[in-house]
Amino acid sequence: MSRRHHYNTKSKEPPELDITTFLNLMVVLVPFLLITAVFSRITIIELDIPAGAAGAVDKPKVNVEVIVRADRLELGNGQGVIAKIPNVDGKHDTATLSDYLQKIKGNYPDKTDATILVEENIEYDQMVRVMDAVRSAELEQEGNDEKQKFALFPDMSLGEAP
Repeated sequence: MSRRHHYNTKSKEPPELDITTFLNLMVVLVPFLLITAVFSRITIIELDIPAGAAGAVDKPKVNVEVIVRADRLELGNGQGVIAKIPNVDGKHDTATLSDYLQKIKGNYPDKTDATILVEENIEYDQMVRVMDAVRSAELEQEGNDEKQKFALFPDMSLGEAP
């Protein structure tokens, strides 16, 4: 007599998925990836193009131009160079530039825009240092050792040096 196997296909339930090992892997992997992730900080320098003379009635009659050359910084007024600041130890002398800009700001307190003209092949780090010196300055308060930061010419525009 032969045996016949009769399978009841209609009553058979689908097998249950066992995802326990997958969940264990995720419990270990997710914190590891979060711990080893590099969170980078991006700093953005806002640059504005100074508005044209149209509609401006009480605009100061001075232009502030900083020309970044390989061997020096030049401070100009739009018509010519008023100061040449040589490099110190192979880097641009931003401290002297800041002193000149503070004097200009003292004479024209409402002036907020400046133009930075950069020669080719200037390192990005040097350009950012010059931009920081044009944007703001730090001064020591009398009777206080802390330095106070104040804005010089925060509205900057960039261009190529002539």
